[in-house]
Amino acid sequence: MDRRAFVKLGLAGGAASLAAACGWDGGNALRPRLLDISRLNDWVGEKIFFSPTRLARTYSAAERSAMLPSYFISSMMPMLVNPDAWRLRVDGLVRQPLELLLDELMRMTRVTYTVKHHCVEGWSAIATWHGVPVSAMVERCRPLPAAQYIDFVSFDSGYSNGWDLASALHPQTILAYGMNDQPLPPAHGAPLRLYSPTKLGYKLTKYLVSMTFTDRRPGGYWEDQGYPWFGGI
Repeated sequence: MDRRAFVKLGLAGGAASLAAACGWDGGNALRPRLLDISRLNDWVGEKIFFSPTRLARTYSAAERSAMLPSYFISSMMPMLVNPDAWRLRVDGLVRQPLELLLDELMRMTRVTYTVKHHCVEGWSAIATWHGVPVSAMVERCRPLPAAQYIDFVSFDSGYSNGWDLASALHPQTILAYGMNDQPLPPAHGAPLRLYSPTKLGYKLTKYLVSMTFTDRRPGGYWEDQGYPWFGGI
């Protein structure tokens, strides 16, 4: 691909992402074209720009933002009726299905980093996150060779996100149970959420209850409405 074609591709992909983010799909005439461009944009992000070793910039705790806006799909903040009954279910194309308590997750390998969160709506904020690497979960459940994707599902009105396995294995992709040196608050996805500074905020499933390994690319709440599937930064 020559430079002119590459720039044209980037502009087209950016336009598709902006249209999706603003909730406009172009109408019946433009919708198929925009979806085609969005799929191409996803392919470029996943196959060309993504690097399994490129790390997002980290910051000191002193640089944390005063607040990190919260957002969710329910009409009110999602809360567990019985927190003691919560489990993380790991299933699908795996050799070892799992059901894990929060205490069990907290005893696994721990990652802490202070990074900048980016929202598709245009704002960003710096916060510290604590959790277990998704790669540690993958090591424990031992996916089958056919497993190329993970479907992350929330108890927030059935919210979900599909991820490619390579992005999930990135060293900064974690299952976060803490934020800013405290337990993860309900407004940000308690008791557990998916987190990565290499993805836009809508890809970071909050109120997590399951991760299912599959050989088919899962959709997602916003992705099924036209938002870019890859959602990388």
